[in-house]
Amino acid sequence: MKILLAVDGSKSSERAARHVVQLARQLAQPPRLTVLNVDLPLLKAAAAKMGTRAVAEYHASNADHALRHVRAVLSRAKLEFVAQTVIGEPAPAIAKAAEACDADLVVMGSRGMTALKNLLLGSVASKVLATSSVPVTLVR
Repeated sequence: MKILLAVDGSKSSERAARHVVQLARQLAQPPRLTVLNVDLPLLKAAAAKMGTRAVAEYHASNADHALRHVRAVLSRAKLEFVAQTVIGEPAPAIAKAAEACDADLVVMGSRGMTALKNLLLGSVASKVLATSSVPVTLVR
């Protein structure tokens, strides 16, 4: 089974990782696991002022923060995974990554780091549910 675990550094992402661990224990063979973090792009003016190197460091730092606790959960469970970071809009990037890695399942938290944005624009989770051709499990 191929699983895409979408994370953003939230407690909900950590719970999603623990759910993947429980799911993996029920499988006959360990899943092929991809852990995906999607970081929002900076405004073009800000990126131009910062410079290429600073922008890369900014995204690397965000990815490290988003993956830190999930790495610990998966490592304790001795689950191997490939970590991937993409810069873009989360919902379409998650759906696209699921197709690209031929995932059988997407697992993600139901609430992420962007609570105010979710209130105003609709949640990333609901957008992934609406656009993904791959089954999605949302973890509360």
